[in-house]
Amino acid sequence: MMDASKELKVLLVDFLKQENAVSHHTWEFQTSNPVFRRGQVFHLRLVLNQPLQSYHELKLEFSTGPNPSIAKHTLVVLDPRTPSDHHNWQATLQNESGKEVTVAVTSTPNAILGKYQLHVKTGKHILKSEENILYLLCNPWCKEDTVFMPDEDERKEYILNDTGCHYVGAARSIKYKPWNFGQFEKNVLDCCISLLTESSLKPTDRRDPVLVCRAMSAMMSFEKGQGVLVGNWTGDYQGGTAPYKWTGSAPILQQYYSTKQAVCFGQCWVFAGILTTVLRALGIPARSVTAFDSAHDTEKNLTVDTYVNENGEKITNMSRDSVWNFHVWTDAWMKRPDLPKGYDGWQAVDATPQERSQGVFCCGPSPLTAIRKGDIFIVYDTRFVFSEVNGDRLIWLVKMVNGQEELHIISMETTSIGKNISTKAVGQDRRRDITYEYKYPEGSPEERQVMDHAFLLLSSEREHRRPVKENFLHMSVQSDDALLGNPVNFTVILKRKTAALQNVNISGSFELQLYTGKKVAKLCDLNKTSQIQGQVSEVTLTLDSKTYINSLAILDDEPVIRGFIIAEIVESKEIMASEVFVSFQYPEFSVELPNTGRVGQLLVCNCIFRNTLAIPLTDVKFSLESLGISSLQTSEHGTVQPGETIQSQIKCIPIKTGPKKFIIKLSSKQVKEINAQKIVLITK
Repeated sequence: MMDASKELKVLLVDFLKQENAVSHHTWEFQTSNPVFRRGQVFHLRLVLNQPLQSYHELKLEFSTGPNPSIAKHTLVVLDPRTPSDHHNWQATLQNESGKEVTVAVTSTPNAILGKYQLHVKTGKHILKSEENILYLLCNPWCKEDTVFMPDEDERKEYILNDTGCHYVGAARSIKYKPWNFGQFEKNVLDCCISLLTESSLKPTDRRDPVLVCRAMSAMMSFEKGQGVLVGNWTGDYQGGTAPYKWTGSAPILQQYYSTKQAVCFGQCWVFAGILTTVLRALGIPARSVTAFDSAHDTEKNLTVDTYVNENGEKITNMSRDSVWNFHVWTDAWMKRPDLPKGYDGWQAVDATPQERSQGVFCCGPSPLTAIRKGDIFIVYDTRFVFSEVNGDRLIWLVKMVNGQEELHIISMETTSIGKNISTKAVGQDRRRDITYEYKYPEGSPEERQVMDHAFLLLSSEREHRRPVKENFLHMSVQSDDALLGNPVNFTVILKRKTAALQNVNISGSFELQLYTGKKVAKLCDLNKTSQIQGQVSEVTLTLDSKTYINSLAILDDEPVIRGFIIAEIVESKEIMASEVFVSFQYPEFSVELPNTGRVGQLLVCNCIFRNTLAIPLTDVKFSLESLGISSLQTSEHGTVQPGETIQSQIKCIPIKTGPKKFIIKLSSKQVKEINAQKIVLITK
């Protein structure tokens, strides 16, 4: 019988901190648990009750998920003195010094992601401690990991950068919206690991970034008592935060983690923001992507159909498809071993709950290569994403003839869907156009071939043909963005085959709507009859500011004016139609902020704003946010009259070192947000 005094016991286990290149920045996560990337070595320090002898048993057991087992790869048992198969986890003794032993452990590049419990077994004795928990992430630095990204600058941008932006607005007026991704902030990684556990994924499925992306897409939106964020596009945000007020992911994920209650409220850029944060935190390279004039093809027939009456008003019960001024989603980088060769690289993943996929609100990952080629049946949800950035847009006029509805195609646009697809450039605060990654140039032979290929895969021919016109060649409507409170001018440009004098009836229907195309308020109808001569003619319609100012008060969102205009040549009865969207321009404000600051010392931000608009702004507020300070800081100013200049001072105390982006926002009841930003170097 063995002497009890000779029985080996482990008294303490330490995960040694590695703040070097090998750790790939995992030490930056603000969590109490050690964090490692799969395929990466990490070190354990074992404190024993006696020096380790050759006859002692010493085994490390790493387990994840319920009922761990070796067969399911959810239990890994290692003997650091016995070489293991190179396809499995490795453990080797690095150093022995009296009663202390250092062990080097390397996980496999395809190990299960998430939370692991470590038990150390020595004979009959097992050291169990809730403190011996580690997090394992994907590893874009490891060539054998399917998320491997070879370019270091891209890894810095798509994994390590915790600030960035979304692009919003309209195709003709793209606006920069700063966003703090904050993947290293307190409790954010803990929340992401918790989401993996809460998701429908089996532990073994957590090896695969494809399935992880799909599950995280579903977990971002609240449904059936589960999910992070409640979507709301009503314009009424009582009981929660209006989507435009969010400037970062961390507060949302931190609130969800602490309360286990869904956070209110989000729209597409917020869903994309938190998904990008979650994927970067889990080690999957991710970027926020915006497509302007993005289609929501509910019928999945690759066309976007809008039905209007003879006044140009949309017939809502017939027009189920919609075109969003912009739509934001996430691209994730990975190999696709589940698909034929050629579909590796960026994959579109959308967390905004629009359509169900396999019974769940999620979308993707869909390979950009498949979208570009029109391979619409490549998994996952490529058909839906393809329609978002492609598709022919048809406008149908519904006329009543002898009491019967007649449908006439009055406009067919083949180049209006999926414009200026944008993301933040690598290492720079500027917009990068990546439309070419999603589609061939509009109007090119390749682009038309891709559309024909997609229709062929649908086993359906195009039932629509471009309407034949005797005189009309083309019609378009142009309008510059207007200063809030000023009239809005719409210029209707008509191109004809003939230069003869003709009469044209112009009718325009105008409404206030959300960026998703949802109508908020009818503004007015404008009608005008003009004589036109020459092959190119222009007719101007003017929308008085009085028609929209009062309607803005009912909308707690960034407003968009939609104009739908029909032109009919009196002599030939030919009809053409076009749609135009107008965003509003706002005055900028100046920010005075030091270039440097110190942890624990007061930092003062001065904001100067002059109201150059023709209307007073009420409930004016400045806010300052940064990952370098403890909390959001605000300053309220009430009403600012036209022509009035105000100054605001916001004080904060930095808590973290490094170059930190400070986001300063001005908001009011009329102007939802004006942004400014500055990088400040915070030192100790």
